[in-house]
Amino acid sequence: MLEASGTPTDVPHDAAPATDSVQELRLSVERLQAELRFEKTRNEALNFEVARLKRWRFGSSSESLDSATQAVLFDAILADTVLEDRAAQDEVKPPPAAPRAKRQAVRQALPAGLPRVDRHHEIEAAHCACGEALKRIGEEVSEQLDCVPAQFFVLRHIRGKYACACCQTVQAAPMPAQMIDKGIPAPGLLAQVVVAKHDDHLPLYRQTEIYARSGVHIPRSSMAQWSGICGVRLTPLAEALKDFIIGHGVVHADETPVKLLAPGKGKTSRAYVWVYRTTNFVAQRAVLYDFSTSRGGDNARRVLQGFGGTLVTDDFSGYHALHAQGVTAALCMAHARRKLFEAHQFNGSEIAGQAVALIARLYEIEREARELEPEARRLWRQQHAKPVAQTLHSWLSEQRQRLVKADVTAKAIDYALSNWRGLTRYLDDGHVPIDNNAAENAVRPLAVGRKNWLFVGSQQAGERAAVVLSLIESAKLNGHDPWAYLKDVFERLPTLKQRDLAQLLPHNWRPPGNAATADSASVAAAA
Repeated sequence: MLEASGTPTDVPHDAAPATDSVQELRLSVERLQAELRFEKTRNEALNFEVARLKRWRFGSSSESLDSATQAVLFDAILADTVLEDRAAQDEVKPPPAAPRAKRQAVRQALPAGLPRVDRHHEIEAAHCACGEALKRIGEEVSEQLDCVPAQFFVLRHIRGKYACACCQTVQAAPMPAQMIDKGIPAPGLLAQVVVAKHDDHLPLYRQTEIYARSGVHIPRSSMAQWSGICGVRLTPLAEALKDFIIGHGVVHADETPVKLLAPGKGKTSRAYVWVYRTTNFVAQRAVLYDFSTSRGGDNARRVLQGFGGTLVTDDFSGYHALHAQGVTAALCMAHARRKLFEAHQFNGSEIAGQAVALIARLYEIEREARELEPEARRLWRQQHAKPVAQTLHSWLSEQRQRLVKADVTAKAIDYALSNWRGLTRYLDDGHVPIDNNAAENAVRPLAVGRKNWLFVGSQQAGERAAVVLSLIESAKLNGHDPWAYLKDVFERLPTLKQRDLAQLLPHNWRPPGNAATADSASVAAAA
């Protein structure tokens, strides 16, 4: 300090310590505020995990925003952008339509192809109350749907025997080749057991109970043996199916865990079933299941050996080695959307909500291009979807700078931005889908099945089950009845030559007229 004469005066001795104390307090406050922000962020992350787990366990699987919320979020982010014409269109809206009257439920007609069994009913009285004789003038017909349990019958092969008096020899017609030599089950029963196990997800002990109600006892051990033999005999078809799938330019891939029984220990370990599927853009569709005891990337490289197209997956590291070998990576937009949707739903993040609304617009554009040819689809995406994708990328990049690294929304944005090239690969190729939902849908039979059969008995059993499941699900993808398909395969496969094997692939197979149901029809007629 200076006095009036300009001579400096002495600083009080307690001024320096006071300044240090203020500085220490300021640093302490800043440290506490940083710790508070950290704890707040961590609590939000923990609350997010709890909410997500509750949704997985108890909530709905739908990830759609209601239309009003989606419209608000979408219009908010697209204002003053390349899509600002949407706001102008929204200003002039037609008057709301009058609410529709609730439609009455209409009973569906019973299938015309089902056989009809007539049961006639006549009135007992022959005369009216007035004494006049009643005269029949017509009839009223009412139909009900009825059923009987599964009917078993014995298929008898009657082979003529002929003798030669000169040579003193006897000849008989040969027995048709069977899937199981000298076995009891006919092709129809084999198809029933296999389809019930792998498509209807009925464990063998349940099938034993069901068939017993129809008067036939089939031991569980016998059915297990039949299923295993079918898996072995169908392996060449599964190999041909694999070659068909990897011959396409675009393939879906995914994997899901299953439990594998450890022999002699009574415990289970984790194994995996890998799924490879053609896209929904091709007319002939197929899916292949591959069982393995690990999740290592070598399993995918073994199956996809020689594949050089585009692989649609999530961001699992097991596929990265394939990308280094020339396979083009296309990632799933639904995975990126799911992370943002959860941040919006559980943390109330408006940033994530607006990003979800933009991704919803990408899906709307994709639905409009679903039926187009690949080149037309690519041009449509370039014209309509690419501007939205660019807006989304700019929005995410801008908002990310405002968020701390530990924030749930920041993690969701980081996933999208770090994988952006793979997520938008579909914009440049009309053959590539926007997401990997086709493979995830192919995983559903396994998700339903493992709740019933609980675990796989052995690695060999898992491999055989994967073969059978591949053919069943591929038949369903091509609109076939899996029982009719497998019955025909079991009849023709034992005598089919290797060069004709492609005829029995699900995408090439055609129902053999009414031959598949001839036996059951003859039994019904006899009854």
